[in-house]
Amino acid sequence: MQRGDEFTILLEHTELMGTRASGSEEALATMTHERLGARDGAEWLIGGYGMGFTLRAALGCVADDACVTIVEIVPEIIEWARGPMHSLTDGCLDDPRVMLVNGDVAVLIDSAREAYDAILLDVDNGPDGLTREVNDELYHRDGLQAAMAALRHGGILAIWSAEHDDAFAKRVRDAGFDVDEVVVREVGTGAKGDQGGRHIIWFAQKP
Repeated sequence: MQRGDEFTILLEHTELMGTRASGSEEALATMTHERLGARDGAEWLIGGYGMGFTLRAALGCVADDACVTIVEIVPEIIEWARGPMHSLTDGCLDDPRVMLVNGDVAVLIDSAREAYDAILLDVDNGPDGLTREVNDELYHRDGLQAAMAALRHGGILAIWSAEHDDAFAKRVRDAGFDVDEVVVREVGTGAKGDQGGRHIIWFAQKP
């Protein structure tokens, strides 16, 4: 939906994302880079374009020789990014470091072996699928093991979630990752400049 210069992505009556708040989506990229550090020819995989906050933040961090693959399964999201929301994309989809894939990020993860330095997932509301039940597979044992295999040594799997989930955090540790769970404020842009809600990002590093 569009109202003036503001945009919102809805699932029926549930707001998934809006342009008034982007702090945690940006933190998904910037905090991953802080933990990962500079790497020559870094390969990043981002699952879910959304409104491009994470992609733009990633491009602001990685070097000129990096490659950032962005995977979006809903073609209409990209159509809006190149259409009504073009002024907000800041040319990120045309950046030479970006490879856009219209498909399921799970397919790329499953087929990769030590290919990525970072895998960032913001494909749903978190480990409990809201938009597509099949998204749950990314967060279960087989999906986590596939992510482990797809990462290079010391690589990071970063996962955004709307809520805390003890069972999922344990599942990530059981998959062999070193896990850091961080609470991130969703900085708002309302009249009072409120800080918005609290979200969770898990940074799971391959030993």
